[in-house]
Amino acid sequence: MGSKAVVSILLMVSLCGTIFFTQGVAEMQKPPTFPGLFPPGSPVDLVKCWSSLFNVEGCVLEIAKSIFSGKFENIEGACCKAFSALDANCWPQMFPLNPFFPPLLKDICARIVPNSPTHN
Repeated sequence: MGSKAVVSILLMVSLCGTIFFTQGVAEMQKPPTFPGLFPPGSPVDLVKCWSSLFNVEGCVLEIAKSIFSGKFENIEGACCKAFSALDANCWPQMFPLNPFFPPLLKDICARIVPNSPTHN
């Protein structure tokens, strides 16, 4: 048997072994968690926080567009009312990458809907 054949067989065996080993290790590991984003036992229910925005048609899309474009003039009053009614404890969990966005949106919503509370 030539040296090329031996190298090919060893390469094939090592590749198969690596594939089966990594699959076995992957099954043993638990899925990754993001401790900063969703800490275990968090008192804030993210489903409850987001559901109030999802209940207003197009609200989540309007907020997403305003995040990426920086333009807030397209947010409607119903969406502002829903956002203004959110518990302030929801904000860090809902917008962990931009902590300045919720107070900014709440201040803008106070102008769109005059009787909505401003951010404290």
